[in-house]
Amino acid sequence: MGSHYTLVFFKLLTLFILLQALVVKTEDTVFNETSLRGKKLGGGKCNFFQGKWVVDASYPLYQSSNCPFIDQEFDCIKNGRPDRQYLKYSWQPNSCNLPRFNGLDFLRRWRGKKIMFVGDSLSLNEWQSLCCMLHASVPKSRTTYVRRELVSSVTFEEYGLSIVLYHTVYLVDIVREKIGRVLKLNSINGGNAWRGTDMLIFNTWHWWTHTGKSQPWDYVQDGTTVRKDMDRLTAFYKGLNTWARWVDSNIDTSKTKVFFQGISPTHYQGREWNSKSKTCYGELGPLTGSKYPAGEPAASLILKKVLSSMTKQVYLLDITTLSQLRKDGHPSAYSNDHSGMDCSHWCLPGLPDTWNQILYAAS
Repeated sequence: MGSHYTLVFFKLLTLFILLQALVVKTEDTVFNETSLRGKKLGGGKCNFFQGKWVVDASYPLYQSSNCPFIDQEFDCIKNGRPDRQYLKYSWQPNSCNLPRFNGLDFLRRWRGKKIMFVGDSLSLNEWQSLCCMLHASVPKSRTTYVRRELVSSVTFEEYGLSIVLYHTVYLVDIVREKIGRVLKLNSINGGNAWRGTDMLIFNTWHWWTHTGKSQPWDYVQDGTTVRKDMDRLTAFYKGLNTWARWVDSNIDTSKTKVFFQGISPTHYQGREWNSKSKTCYGELGPLTGSKYPAGEPAASLILKKVLSSMTKQVYLLDITTLSQLRKDGHPSAYSNDHSGMDCSHWCLPGLPDTWNQILYAAS
């Protein structure tokens, strides 16, 4: 398919997704809004993802200096960030109260289980956040910490609970062949390592936009067609559908609870939040209100479209908007030896703690 037709295809796809979002889904649909956005609490709907940020003196939930699991690039205080107000906000949903994270309760409920984050460095961000939150609840509990390139883990020995990180930036496979590194949109052999887990939290998006030297593949394969490149949102849609088919075919959701982390936003363009700032650097507080001026990114619409087509229940941690409002939460210049300005990842303690607070409430 030529570039012109690829662009036309994606525009039509985006229009279809937007039209679908306007359709009111009935309660007898296989995959309704509640299953996308979390489970019902207290007998009624509680939308954790619409709300606002409020000042909360009881935050943060832990101190970075007391957590042994934080990568240097996320430890903004250690890297010299001078302000502290970004640590003092909690998320307040409009229609209910978000339960405060109780690490001891989490450890007891998931005793003897295995929880796995599957994805890129945003999964790393959330994985380390959860490990820190649990460690703060039982600081004297014995832990085993294993950090490797592909699979890392923190095990809380007293509770027999392992929190695992499986590093994969696309979910689908990259295979080295004679022509070079091939991104295979229809292959997901890495999934063999995800079976038998009690909770899975998936994530992918940021690496689909990488080009040049930071792109880890040379060719992309779609079915039997191999090419040098293709529209990245179209590729994301195809790869995500492969993941969805894998979950539908391989996961027993009566035994494994499945989440998708949602699309974590970046803040490299100040105009997106009506600011003259070029990046997130120097931002000291969240946006007021509950809407982000630039609106929902196309990747988020594609993700929701794919999830709505699945037969197995997957809970969407729809953290995009609440994260868009936190332009102040990035490492920016305080990411140690990370090159350039980091407005993609998040300081710890920080925003990923809220993602895990919602994960706790929904699990």
